[in-house]
Amino acid sequence: MLLAIDVGNTNISFGVLEGEALRHHVRCESARARTADEYAVLVRQMLDLRRVDLARIDSAVIASVVPTLTDTMVGLVERAFGIEPLVVGPGVKTGMSILYENPREVGADRIVNAVAAHEWVKRHPEPAPSREPGRGGEAGRGEGAAAAGVIVVDFGTATTFDCVTPRGEYLGGVIAPGIQISAEALFSRAARLSRVEIALPPRVVGRNPVHSMQSGIVYGYAGLVDGLVGRLRRELGYPCRVIATGGLARLIAPQTEAIEAVDDDLTLTGLRLIYERNAHERSAERGSGPGSPPPAARGGGQD
Repeated sequence: MLLAIDVGNTNISFGVLEGEALRHHVRCESARARTADEYAVLVRQMLDLRRVDLARIDSAVIASVVPTLTDTMVGLVERAFGIEPLVVGPGVKTGMSILYENPREVGADRIVNAVAAHEWVKRHPEPAPSREPGRGGEAGRGEGAAAAGVIVVDFGTATTFDCVTPRGEYLGGVIAPGIQISAEALFSRAARLSRVEIALPPRVVGRNPVHSMQSGIVYGYAGLVDGLVGRLRRELGYPCRVIATGGLARLIAPQTEAIEAVDDDLTLTGLRLIYERNAHERSAERGSGPGSPPPAARGGGQD
């Protein structure tokens, strides 16, 4: 089984995959002060609670946007499972050309999401018949070549928009302040506004401070998504599908016109795809078994 680790600024996701199936998914806080030993104990305990057979985890892949935690995650995998992980970075085969001015400046998570989203478009070339968002791939209509580009909207610490061309090239995108960051700034800078739950209000026109702030946060970000996606599509000049991921995607996506599908596990899927592409290449070059883990490659950019 494959252990996929997505290290974000707020949370770390750990996915246990068997083939294409995500069997287990657990999260913890991105605590920079924790040591590799502490993370090793924590992760083994979390997976043990899910009754995961830890002895079956024989490979691992890591994408990290927190440099101080990258080596910690490598140490965690080596200590807890006795394997050497693949770290998404320079020299790692992604199967995607990076057209960013400096590829090393692209966050690993953005490339991983782009890889998974392009694969989603190839498998589901026609738009979903329903506007109701669901997990990525649920509403597709069979295999086929990608007939369009794709825009990935990731509602994480930052809200990012990543553009992939119909040929499967990573073009670039947009970075906007995240929903939680913006809300916290509002709460902390406005003396008479108290912290509220980020949730869907009963109507757009708020009749009290709580509903007014919820409306501004939820519908404001829905408008941001629709506005930016519209501008991106006009600038790109070719059809683009839109898929969303991230912690608040399922709250915001139904309020938008642009987002077609939500995939909570898009990043973990992308990590699996990248691991498989590197494992197959290494197997062909060295004549080793397809499950042999490739060597770790550390850094910020991708090939």
